[in-house]
Amino acid sequence: MASADVLIHNIGQLVTCRTSDGRAKRGTAMLDVGIIKNGAVAIADGKFAAVGTMSEVEAKFSADEKIDAGGKVVTPGFVDPHTHIVYAGDRLNEFELKIKGAEYLDILAAGGGIVSTVKNTRAASEDELVELAALRLNKMLACGTTSAEIKTGYGLDTATELKMLRVIERLDLEHPIDISPTFLAAHTVPPEFKGNTDGYVDLICGEMLPTAWDWYEGSHFCGALSVQAGRLRSSQLYIRKPFFVDVFCEQNAFTIEQSAKVFETARQLGFGIKAHVDQFNNLGGSRLGIELGAASIDHLDAISDEEIALLASGETVGVVIPTENFSAGKTEFANARKLIDSGCAVAISTDYNPGSAPCPSVPMAMAIATRYQKLLPAEALNAATINAAHAIGLGATHGSIEVGKRADILIFDTIDHRQLAYEFGGNQIKTVIARGKVRI
Repeated sequence: MASADVLIHNIGQLVTCRTSDGRAKRGTAMLDVGIIKNGAVAIADGKFAAVGTMSEVEAKFSADEKIDAGGKVVTPGFVDPHTHIVYAGDRLNEFELKIKGAEYLDILAAGGGIVSTVKNTRAASEDELVELAALRLNKMLACGTTSAEIKTGYGLDTATELKMLRVIERLDLEHPIDISPTFLAAHTVPPEFKGNTDGYVDLICGEMLPTAWDWYEGSHFCGALSVQAGRLRSSQLYIRKPFFVDVFCEQNAFTIEQSAKVFETARQLGFGIKAHVDQFNNLGGSRLGIELGAASIDHLDAISDEEIALLASGETVGVVIPTENFSAGKTEFANARKLIDSGCAVAISTDYNPGSAPCPSVPMAMAIATRYQKLLPAEALNAATINAAHAIGLGATHGSIEVGKRADILIFDTIDHRQLAYEFGGNQIKTVIARGKVRI
């Protein structure tokens, strides 16, 4: 009999979210969460070593640490594919302005929004940003997130954007949540380039992108040896992760032509592509992202029928962000129901950020998506796990409970997985396991 590090047994519903073809789920496959009744999993070296019924797994594996799931639901850890949690300061004053009726783009045009966070983030030290972001990651972990993408974009100059990248790397080395980096220098135009967006795009393409790529090649994300706090982490070298570039293609941010220039420059250097598109207005950003082979295009409130058809025909994942609409008090949301019915691969994110979506909870995003975007509970769960993993280029290693994948797993205090989206405002999680170790 083989020996495992951890064996979780007596699982009433083992919800694997596994796929049959290794691709993101779409269409009717979104309704299949891969339930194994009376299940068990064995974990060894931080990965799933066996997945099946209790009789199957316990016949093959023993373990010193055994966890009794009590007949409850077990799922993969949540994957959050779109967050902005490295920042300083807050936007509480803007929260009140929005309640009074101010629009997001109006606040941005008046020098608020992202720009106000930029000022505070530039002034903060690297250690301060690590400490603040770690507190936010703790909240996410408590809500079941075990993998997340984190974007830069609150620096908007080379030095601060690089500082944010260093913070993101430190967080990945020090925190249980597995983190993937995205470079979002094209988040908005900084004050020093007001009225000269083309000049700022030139800076991004000529200096910031090459500098960021050089950083990546020396980071542990690329597979390089990393020294952190005096410890060589080569023995814990993680898989090579893609490094993405993102652009906010929107009115009062970046035009389709400016976005294309950033993306083309990034692709030549080796970056993957992600895109903020169609949040408020359709500028053609979805088509651009899909044609460039983006891993994901995110928001999609204003995506056209033609672009939906393009999205359905390719590998790009459409990430919907119900928390932003909810936070803004909107009554209209991205039409995720239409996206799924059209054959698109759809994922869900919290967009956790200081302004438009101060939400650390993927289950809350799922709850909103089921009510306002008409996803069924199974679809929301697949969107928050396996499809979200594909949205950050990690579908082969994260997002489902399958042998060989990273052992991220949640034990809930419920006997039916539909309860995860049905109940909201609390926390149904009993146990969080990340990288094969109990964290909560």
